[in-house]
Amino acid sequence: MNIRRLLIEAIQSLNSNKLRTSLTMLGIVIGVAAVVSMLAIGKGAQSSISNTIQSMGTNLIFVAKDSTVTTAAPVTLMDSNAIEKLKETSSSISAVAPSVQTSTTLVFSGTSTYVQLIGTTPSYPSVRNVTLSSGSFFTQADYDNSASVIVIGSSVVTNLFSKTPQVVGQKVKMGNNVFTIIGVLAARGGSEAGTSDNQVLVPLTTAQVRLVTRSSFKDQINLISISATSPDMVSTAIAEVKALMKSRHNISATGKNDFTVLSQEAITATATSVADILTLFLGGIAAISLLVGGIGIMNIMLVSVIERTREIGLRKALGARDSDILSQFMFESLFIGLVGGLLGVLLGWGISQVIRALASSGSTTLNPVVSLDVVLLATIFSIAVGLVFGIYPARRASRLEPVEALRTE
Repeated sequence: MNIRRLLIEAIQSLNSNKLRTSLTMLGIVIGVAAVVSMLAIGKGAQSSISNTIQSMGTNLIFVAKDSTVTTAAPVTLMDSNAIEKLKETSSSISAVAPSVQTSTTLVFSGTSTYVQLIGTTPSYPSVRNVTLSSGSFFTQADYDNSASVIVIGSSVVTNLFSKTPQVVGQKVKMGNNVFTIIGVLAARGGSEAGTSDNQVLVPLTTAQVRLVTRSSFKDQINLISISATSPDMVSTAIAEVKALMKSRHNISATGKNDFTVLSQEAITATATSVADILTLFLGGIAAISLLVGGIGIMNIMLVSVIERTREIGLRKALGARDSDILSQFMFESLFIGLVGGLLGVLLGWGISQVIRALASSGSTTLNPVVSLDVVLLATIFSIAVGLVFGIYPARRASRLEPVEALRTE
């Protein structure tokens, strides 16, 4: 029996009981749609995280206190000044920006919003690849005079100034302090906590004097951001910074560092690894529903064998071979798997587009990615499910004895 004839008979057989075929196929459709949409969401989240981190620059280095070391000395402004001085003799370091960070509430005309406050230096924009959509960043004079000026993120503008067209020049309140807005950061997208969109920046001197609770350790800061001269010089810069920090913190060559030095590349790799695990986890959960759909195929095909026992007996009595019966039932289960897989891919794509729209309406950058490899994987998997779960019913049908099958009522 040729393949074309087998396919025609499989379609005719399945078409004779449309409701049963549709319900069987529905399990595969839902399973494939779940796999496609979950993997698409995972890939989209991975891309969003990677783009958000990479938008800060590929040559960034961060120095901070190692919180896992209980006796660790804090990173201080003096450490930052020492790295700034190292820059004068180093060909690997381009710029340095120390910062203190905390969370606070910003108030304007009776409306308030929760923001991440960063106190830093005028070199911050060049180090962290920050651009402004309007206004300007604070100057060295603002830094030296602990000026009450502030640069705000785009989400802050949305939350506080939706009815105020002109933002630059407005005055906002943090605690008992009034600040004048001199600039607005360009939007970067992503989650509000993970980008500059929900940040406000003030001179480091202003933050230390008025906004950040002073530590018992003089000039303690949270982070030193360093820009290497090029991505190729990142490892050289890290080595130089580590050597300097060891010397300043009186740590021997073999001693355990009380500080951490991380590159943007390492952070991106870690975030991508986490996103990969999340994607596999989501895909694994979705695959379970596809296996459930496969069990549905087996169940329905077994019912079909019982219902068509007399038909099978008659065909075998007229000369049909075991392989012919086996092939027919296998083609039926494969057809269900194939069509269900294709419909599931379309449904999964539709779900991913709905999620994209919902994320956009919530000001979150999440673009689910339905890639070709995901489509092929889901389709092949659905065909494999149809094949595997159709083998037993097909073998059972092919082994029926013609006489016993014809006796069946």
